[in-house]
Amino acid sequence: MKLSAVLFLSAVSTVLAGNYISNLSFVSTSYVEMTPLKPLNLSAFTLCMRVATELSGEREIILFAYRTQHYDELNVWRELDGRLSFYLSGHCVLFKTPELGPMETHLCFTWDSSSGAAAVFVDGRKSLTKIYRKGHVIRSGGKVILGQDPDAYLGNFEAKQSFVGEIGDVNMWDTVLSDSTIRDMFNGKKVERGNVFDWESTQLRTNGDVVVVNREL
Repeated sequence: MKLSAVLFLSAVSTVLAGNYISNLSFVSTSYVEMTPLKPLNLSAFTLCMRVATELSGEREIILFAYRTQHYDELNVWRELDGRLSFYLSGHCVLFKTPELGPMETHLCFTWDSSSGAAAVFVDGRKSLTKIYRKGHVIRSGGKVILGQDPDAYLGNFEAKQSFVGEIGDVNMWDTVLSDSTIRDMFNGKKVERGNVFDWESTQLRTNGDVVVVNREL
């Protein structure tokens, strides 16, 4: 069973219940917090999601934010110039890719501390590999949210950086998945679910003025 999420003004998430799908829509500084299956003490990861947005032009979009008390441990962005990026504790790696748009795009970001190898996959196609933050470790003890970029610990949001559109199927592993596994995932084939985040069973906590809209499947 696949979950999707609809983010209208800042962030939205969705859960399935029986024969209905629940869209959680909210505005301004509202957001959804995701509860991981294990602490995010990571020396490697694969982070995947399905995204659609009509936001275009020179506007930053936050796709995923993991922040501890003092650092943005892992933030994923669409940058002002349309490139995709992720940041580990203040430093970023950038990838020039086809721009996101209103048609759903499957994204996967991979990184391995032992080699520093970082890459992004767009609809199953892999970018070139870049060497980034070799030897770094992502620290545990923070919060993961969708839809907003916290400049402080779960606070200081900026509406101009919020996500507007649809996001779903957010899964994360503590290893780098093979290229073939990522292609299979894009093609809708069954793969091992994420062991850090599994979108089919993830716990979502809504914050702020959230409206739940149910529609029959």
